[in-house]
Amino acid sequence: MQCYGKTKQNKQRYRCNRCFKTFIWRKPYNRHYRQRHWFKLWVKESYSLRQLCNLSGYSHSKLKRIKNYWLAIQPKEKFDYTQYKYLIYDGTYFHKDGCLINLMNAIDQKIIAHTYTDKEGLKSTYPWFLKLKEQGLEPQYISMDGEKSVIRAIKAVWPKIKIQRCLWHIQREGMRWLRTYPKTKAGRDLRYLLTTLCRVKSDKERKAFVKQYQQWLTEHKKFVMSLPSSTIAFKDIKKAVTLIKNALADMFYYLKDRNVHSTTNALESFHSRLKADYQRHRGLTEQHKIQYLSWYCYFKNH
Repeated sequence: MQCYGKTKQNKQRYRCNRCFKTFIWRKPYNRHYRQRHWFKLWVKESYSLRQLCNLSGYSHSKLKRIKNYWLAIQPKEKFDYTQYKYLIYDGTYFHKDGCLINLMNAIDQKIIAHTYTDKEGLKSTYPWFLKLKEQGLEPQYISMDGEKSVIRAIKAVWPKIKIQRCLWHIQREGMRWLRTYPKTKAGRDLRYLLTTLCRVKSDKERKAFVKQYQQWLTEHKKFVMSLPSSTIAFKDIKKAVTLIKNALADMFYYLKDRNVHSTTNALESFHSRLKADYQRHRGLTEQHKIQYLSWYCYFKNH
């Protein structure tokens, strides 16, 4: 075999030394990987097929075939799960049609695992966590919201793990129970205390927050218990106090280790961008939607 000039398309031509026939090499998979660039723009940058037609020179039907070709393939990415010790967990719903659950590495903020399920809960997360443990995932800390069923699943799979409760979720949920303008002094004082939670950056500030909370209990406990149990004020304050009481032991792990995130904001912001980009492609089939979300997480890491 030897080189034998080029074709009209400027491709290298070869000639066989035995039969003297000329030919060119064709590698279809190379063409697919070159075309993946346009698929990536469609997924990650939310370009429409009309915009891609102008950029690539391909027809609308050609770009649709490219899109469907890659949506039929599951993105593959290998992770060494033994090295991940700090995680962020969060799930997000898509119009109640399903829930995307992600695990993010807290250090480099890469999505290391994701699953799409009907509902976020014990039945959906426990088998998923168990599978990740079999692959070598043994985290020390995980930052997450207060979803009780998911916490039970995590504790069942990794009994020694420490769960950092998201401070922003605690603050938002507590202030929601206390309303914007509480009618009682106890409610106003507790709401003001919650506004300082996300500003705790040192052990000294942690002690000050706990001390103020204990002082609030000493000052207002009798008044709260004297309220009729049927009143809205009693129910709201009780729910806010129960929230703080249950989360207090797991609020401040981030002060001992800088790799622990005090909130799930890193993953929440990723989900907000994902939803905004997905809305531009609404109308996908259920299978294509799941594949789109998988590719979006894949391209986020690259």
